Amino acid sequence: MFNLAIDSKLRACDLTKLRVSDICLGSRVAPRATVVQQKTQRPVQFEITEQTRASAEAWIQAAGLSSGDYLFQSRIHGSPHLSTRQ
Repeated sequence: MFNLAIDSKLRACDLTKLRVSDICLGSRVAPRATVVQQKTQRPVQFEITEQTRASAEAWIQAAGLSSGDYLFQSRIHGSPHLSTRQ
């Protein structure tokens, strides 16, 4: 999560709501991604370094995530994704 936060420079609210499909092309993490910011409603494009791609792919595989899943899921029942306060 930290590596992706540094690469993307996204706000915490946008980072925690990322889905696997936001950063992946098929089963691989893409070298570049585009996300619409919650606060400004503007698209932001960012590059994902090779090190971050490798760690994100390892996380996705270890957690058994699919393309529609939140990248950072919450362990709290009833909350689908990690909150900015967890």
